[in-house]
Amino acid sequence: MLLRLDLQFFSGEKTEKATPKKKQDTRKKGQVAKSQDINTALVLIAVFAVLNFAGGSILKGIVSLMNFSLNDLMLMELTEHNIKSIFIEILKQTAIILSPILAAAIIAGVIANYIQVGVLFTTEPIKFKLEKINPLSGLKRMFSIRSIVELLKSILKITVIGIVTFAILWNKLEQILLLSQKSIGAALITIAKLTLQMGLVGSGALLFLALFDYLYQKYDYEKNIRMSKQDIKDEYKNVEGDPLIKSKIKQRQREMAMRRMMQDVPTADVVITNPTHYAICLKYDEDKYDAPYVVAKGVDFLAQKIKLIAKEHEVITVENRPLARALYSQVDVGDIVPEEFFKTVAEILAYVYRTKKQHS
Repeated sequence: MLLRLDLQFFSGEKTEKATPKKKQDTRKKGQVAKSQDINTALVLIAVFAVLNFAGGSILKGIVSLMNFSLNDLMLMELTEHNIKSIFIEILKQTAIILSPILAAAIIAGVIANYIQVGVLFTTEPIKFKLEKINPLSGLKRMFSIRSIVELLKSILKITVIGIVTFAILWNKLEQILLLSQKSIGAALITIAKLTLQMGLVGSGALLFLALFDYLYQKYDYEKNIRMSKQDIKDEYKNVEGDPLIKSKIKQRQREMAMRRMMQDVPTADVVITNPTHYAICLKYDEDKYDAPYVVAKGVDFLAQKIKLIAKEHEVITVENRPLARALYSQVDVGDIVPEEFFKTVAEILAYVYRTKKQHS
């Protein structure tokens, strides 16, 4: 009894890797190995890269919008008729300025998701579930090992990015101290360059950490979807069917095939025997095949049963040990006799036909 309980306990432990079907099912539910830090890092890199290469044109667009607002709009009388066109014009210029940044962020986000999970669309994660608002479940998530790991990851990211940006500022300390002696435009340009440099380097550092985070997320995902031996057995039963039921179905099919075969024994022209161990029933029907074919065959007990049925229906039995063994091993029920046995079988059938003619 104790041994049985121990086996049940160990069979319930989730120690086995998830099967492809389990992975596919969890994927449909939106559960995949994914690091959000990779998305964030790639989006930041794309945005800062656009600002680095297209910052001049974006600055011109901002200046142009400010000139339009301060020079043209300040002198324009606002009425019910022109306020709509003014709003549309400002909105259009703002969209033109921000479109490269937004496009880069969207493309980078799509690429980051595609690299990690491929093409996946599911509404399962956004479905309303009561356990999502359960306070007890929330407390368990807050004080779980995963929450502690996420906290440590956040501290590590802040530390690394802080060190990287501080190193850049320390390296440019002389330029920073000279900002007070520069004009406003030159000071803004220096600050913009420092911001872009810190953004690109900080995003690169975040991407480096995100790669390790992805490996952790993949490990955690594989761990969470592990299966027990019983789970694998249950899945196999659901997919392939219960082995016990399948064996019963195969047994029933064999029994039906056996009954059909025994029903065809009386229609045979001849039964070739070993004489005790093998029995092969042959029939020649020129409308069906060009050569004789096997309608039934058996060995040992089944051979005795075939001979008994043949005797009851006056089917002639011929003893030919080599032919019986060869036909049993080489020909299945319903198949024609191989060409190499044509001569021997023809002689036997000729004998059978002569015997039937003599008795009739």
